[in-house]
Amino acid sequence: MLRCLTDAYPDAHCELDFTTPLELLIAVVLSAQTTDVRVNEVTPALFARYRTAADYAGADRTELEELIRPTGFFRAKTNSLMGLGAALVERFDGEVPRKLADLVTLPGVGRKTANVVLGNAFDVPGITVDTHFGRLVRRWGWTAEEDPVKVEHEVGELIPRKEWTMLSHRVIFHGRRVCHARKPACGACPLARDCPSYGAGPTGFEEAAKLVKGPERDHLLAMVTKQ
Repeated sequence: MLRCLTDAYPDAHCELDFTTPLELLIAVVLSAQTTDVRVNEVTPALFARYRTAADYAGADRTELEELIRPTGFFRAKTNSLMGLGAALVERFDGEVPRKLADLVTLPGVGRKTANVVLGNAFDVPGITVDTHFGRLVRRWGWTAEEDPVKVEHEVGELIPRKEWTMLSHRVIFHGRRVCHARKPACGACPLARDCPSYGAGPTGFEEAAKLVKGPERDHLLAMVTKQ
């Protein structure tokens, strides 16, 4: 299944736009309860206005709330961003730390956010257990755990550490494009032959193919027709 995911999504990546570790950290905090697309619509203006941790720490609350309002829960997220900026300035000289144990001490930052930052800003392997990842690895029988930390550890024992970050991207890509929560595209899924949950969605190719999304759609469907 790992080999198939690698063939299906060779260019899988973090779908949040960023240029620095701080920008990625801010974007991941904003991505809670919303889409990466929505976050990417907001962050160009946000990143142009706030360039350093100190900028967030000293932000005008009303201005910051207005900039991030489209991402939802904007008051709570404003609290997190201002607290995050202050904590980075006070404890880490304004720099984003490179260790999981340090990252998770920051306001609004849990293991999921920390692993995204470590894997994509610092090339430190990490497994990101978001809703897509947890749902798919349970559907595939890789784990029966519901707790994200336990999922992270169980899957980490199955997969070589150097693959963790790309595995996370590829599983999340697959969850967004093929293996949907309510109606997975089973009949057009390149993983179908190895999936213990095959049949959870339509198994006819034509019907399932209509459910496949994303820029990789033609490539994914071609993989299935060649099998």
